Amino acid sequence: MLLSASSAFAAEKEVTIKGEAQCAKCSLKKADKCTNVIVAKEDGKEVTYYVAKNEYGDHHLPHKLICQATKKVEAKGTVKEVNGKKEVALASIKISD
Repeated sequence: MLLSASSAFAAEKEVTIKGEAQCAKCSLKKADKCTNVIVAKEDGKEVTYYVAKNEYGDHHLPHKLICQATKKVEAKGTVKEVNGKKEVALASIKISD
């Protein structure tokens, strides 16, 4: 029972992500519709985090800010795997130029 509880906790974890916020459709050409993502370098590889729709993310990372241009960000949130993609529910974000 303890093993299954541990694996449940492993499914979601709070992380800090440093990278570039951008549009998955317009910048990355990885989506059919505009979607906020954060692309970070981890262990020499690019990792794409899809930003979950929630009140905090919608307010503090408006899509119009990153649809046509990328912004450097430092984000904190909870990450989980959804349909084979990493998804982050933002708890905080700092945006710089």
